[in-house]
Amino acid sequence: MNNAAARTGSARTSALAEDLRLLIGTLKRRLREQGQREDLPPSQVAVLLRLEKNGPATVSSLARSEGMRPQSMSSAIAALEAAGLVRGAPDPDDGRQTIMSLTDSCRERLRTGRAARQDWLSRTIAARLSAREQDELAAAVGLLKRLVTD
Repeated sequence: MNNAAARTGSARTSALAEDLRLLIGTLKRRLREQGQREDLPPSQVAVLLRLEKNGPATVSSLARSEGMRPQSMSSAIAALEAAGLVRGAPDPDDGRQTIMSLTDSCRERLRTGRAARQDWLSRTIAARLSAREQDELAAAVGLLKRLVTD
């Protein structure tokens, strides 16, 4: 490949990357609008999703996992506790620590929010894309998976 072709390919790749980044941002916003998490800051949503995925954890381990200062995580946890989304229990191995876990109402809220987002996306795909376009989208999803697979 000559230099001109390489520059053209590089410009195309850069433009494609920008279009994809902007589109994914728009899709994320649209999905957020469908769920019940829009009233929570992203940092608090991240804590809830981490607790959902990994199970109960101490505030300090959550802070490490999320790359936050312990004081910032404590503030986030306090807000989530006040909202009834998490609860704390003494750590049986270290009485100085509190183990945080999701409340049942939070689990239900996450489940219904996820279902609402899935339903919206399924209905939108069915309504706006032909069968052929849905096949193209499926192929594009496969390509996107390759981009993020290590």
